[in-house]
Order: sequence, then C-alpha cells, then structure tokens
Amino acid sequence: MGLIHIEMFATLDLVGQAPGGPDEDPLGFPFGGWQVPLMDEVAGAQVDAAYEGTDALLLGRRTYDIFAAYWPHQAGGENNDFATLFNSVPKYVASRGRPDLSWAGSTHLGPNLADEVREIRERHENVKVVGSLNLVQTLLREKLFDRLDLWLHPIVLGVGKKVFDGGAVPTNVTLMAPPEASPKGTVHLRYGLADGTPATGDMSAPDRGAANTE
Repeated sequence: MGLIHIEMFATLDLVGQAPGGPDEDPLGFPFGGWQVPLMDEVAGAQVDAAYEGTDALLLGRRTYDIFAAYWPHQAGGENNDFATLFNSVPKYVASRGRPDLSWAGSTHLGPNLADEVREIRERHENVKVVGSLNLVQTLLREKLFDRLDLWLHPIVLGVGKKVFDGGAVPTNVTLMAPPEASPKGTVHLRYGLADGTPATGDMSAPDRGAANTE
C-alpha cells in the first residue's frame, strides 16, 4: 500500500488559500500570492525534495484547472523538472462537476470519493495532494492521508480558507523529522498519521512530569 502526502503552504493563522498568485482563488480574498515574497532557496529546496518519488497527483477541481492551464506549457523552461513530473504522472481529480480532462493522464473521480482514494493508495506508492483545500477537508475527516508536509510562513492574514477548515476530527500525528527553518522564517513541519485519538491529562496531578526541583 502506498502513501498519500498532503503538501500544504500556510500562514501562522493556518490560511492556505491562494499562496501562489492573485488569480488562484480571488473571490473575496485580497492576499493571493502571499507566499511569493517569503520564498527563498532553502524553502525551494525543501519543496523540491518533498516531490521526489511522486507517482500520482490527487487534486481538487480548482487546483487541477490551474495546473492544467499552466504545467503543460512549462516544459523546457525554468520549472522543467516540475513540468516533466506533473505532465507525466497520473492526475486524479475530485470534483462534483465535469472537469475538462484534456491534460494527459487525467481521471475524474466519482461520487464515492473515499473508496476511490483508497484504491488510488493501493495503486501508487507516493500520491501527492497539492493545495485543494476542499478535498483536504475530506481527507482529514476520513483520515485518508499518511503524511502532512506543512510549511508555516511568518505572516498572519486574518481572512481566507484554512488548512483545517471544517474537516478536522480528533487525530494523532507524529513528527517525522526535526522542523526546518528557512532564512525568511518559513518553518517546514513533516507529520505522519498516528494511531488513536488525542489523550488528555491533568497538569495538577502528581505524575504530571514536572521538573525535579531538588
């Protein structure tokens, strides 16, 4: 069985809407492209490494449309490596409508999304979910993800769609590697889905783990 990785760029208040440009998701959102001034070589290398071994993309309709209009025309350019990867791997599109599937290798997922995502996980080794905030809510709710790569950027927007925007359920995750910070202050966090649900405790209990003061 393969792994489903959610790749997510977010602000400190966990807004994940339209990080890459003003036209990604402009309706009622004035900060499209908020990620661009905060990118640097370190963060770029982290993103590049995160996509190594990708053999399928799982996308929501809006993200798919943006990618399909852009990546087929980037071969041979400065983003050739990503263009080659994205253009060559299968693309699975979660949409209630009828998306244009003219981008080679694209498949429309049906109404039984959870079951189809489980089949995709069986079919591929490393499935990447990019952006696609509405789809991410379903994956979080159904616990249909194995890894969450979260880049936290040092800004607060106060408005916009959030990473955990209605899909979160009690879930344990585990840190897969130490956090990595870039020169401009972006922190890369890598989590894996863990068993069980969050436990609780009492900070006033004798065994709460307080430091020894002797």
